[in-house]
Amino acid sequence: MRREARPAFRGRYVQPREVNRMAVAKGGKPRGVPLSKRVRGRQRNARLPFTPPEDWHEPTDAERYRIVVQDPGPGFRHVLSVEEVEARLAELPTEFVAPLEVVQFSRMTRKKQSFPCYGMQWGSSLYLYPIEESLIEYYDRPPKPAQITEARMFGGRWVKNGAAWHLVWTERAIKDFYLNNILIHELGHLVDDRNTRYGDRERFAEWFAMHFGYLKTRGQRQTGKQRVVRRHHAQH
Repeated sequence: MRREARPAFRGRYVQPREVNRMAVAKGGKPRGVPLSKRVRGRQRNARLPFTPPEDWHEPTDAERYRIVVQDPGPGFRHVLSVEEVEARLAELPTEFVAPLEVVQFSRMTRKKQSFPCYGMQWGSSLYLYPIEESLIEYYDRPPKPAQITEARMFGGRWVKNGAAWHLVWTERAIKDFYLNNILIHELGHLVDDRNTRYGDRERFAEWFAMHFGYLKTRGQRQTGKQRVVRRHHAQH
């Protein structure tokens, strides 16, 4: 039986108060986000008005998820293709994918540039966000050790440039990061029907991404073999 989707959202983004004023002012220029630890989270201050972060997709109890692709926005690009997402999800146990109804490749807007996010889960939907076309992310604070470790795990490289820091990705590394970390982490939030506290849900999603994402594909990463993308056409 499909679990009823709850209108809560969780995603990988920087803390709400760490606003990127430069990116807001310059629009399509590098984000330059003041760096706190990148986290997955949700709006936790009950006194604040609820602001829908994305398009809400009403649950339909469909037999198979669908994929919605939006234009990434000027200066940005989607990391993954529809086929790559379908192939990766097809590798997971069917019970993990069963609650999923929509995967949306979201558009980067001026507002979202001030609140950057790699991915998010909301209800029965997962949202994947685009990245800079250059595959270079810009920060004005040094990364924390956990961020350096995470980037290194997937092939990302932190580079100091004067007072600023750049997170540099290759095509292969950023795909690995999205396929085996971001996508799997957000799916972990969706399948977690036991935990209700924010910290507990984050710990579960971190474990889920490590176990079913990074560790499952570590052999391919170490041997340097590219994943073979299988065309997957499930019946609706």
